[in-house]
Amino acid sequence: MSGELSITHLILEASLLVQLVMLILVLASVSSWALIFFKRATIRKAHSGAVQFEERFWSGGNLAEIYRHMREPHPDHGGLERIFRAGFKEFTRMRKQTGTAPGTMVEASHRAMRVSLSREMDDLERHLPFLATVGSVSPYVGLFGTVWGIMNSFRALGEMQQATLATVAPGIAEALIATALGLFAAIPAVIAYNQYANQVERLINRYETFVEEFTSILQRNTHGPTEFTAGHPAQ
Repeated sequence: MSGELSITHLILEASLLVQLVMLILVLASVSSWALIFFKRATIRKAHSGAVQFEERFWSGGNLAEIYRHMREPHPDHGGLERIFRAGFKEFTRMRKQTGTAPGTMVEASHRAMRVSLSREMDDLERHLPFLATVGSVSPYVGLFGTVWGIMNSFRALGEMQQATLATVAPGIAEALIATALGLFAAIPAVIAYNQYANQVERLINRYETFVEEFTSILQRNTHGPTEFTAGHPAQ
């Protein structure tokens, strides 16, 4: 490619509006890539934490001991641990109150876990709408810059006495860069959104399953000892 048609030259010679469109698309691309790596680390950490907690929870250990181990919030605690802590804490508090019906204890614990689950869902789904927006809007923003640039090229072409391909090509080329940037921003965002949305949905289903399983365990132990263990989940 000659110096006159280099990418840098075309961008610098583009109209102010097309340059603004390019800048917006570059910023959107950089932001989406930062979120892609951030969400990747967040989801992997949540999945790893869920696996580790489930292995410990279903190993038959004492649930009161597990709760004491994670009694205080910690950044390393995963979503399942926080849900368990919320449910067990409420169950223990209700159990210490004299005259509390077993059904009330279980219901209060289940409600506490649902609240904690909602917080985990919000955390997992955070920033995903931005990726969806970048993926759906960026091509249209790039197309707007392309249409505007081509319109300016043809308007300038109409003012010339003699038009050649050499006079039209730079204007059209700089306009098409906006479309390319739009696709460059949109494609990774769409792929990441679809992948992460699926992983988040699977994690949320995993959390919801645990809430129901733990609720069943609490129902079986409302009249039992203060400290009890969890059996293996039903197959």
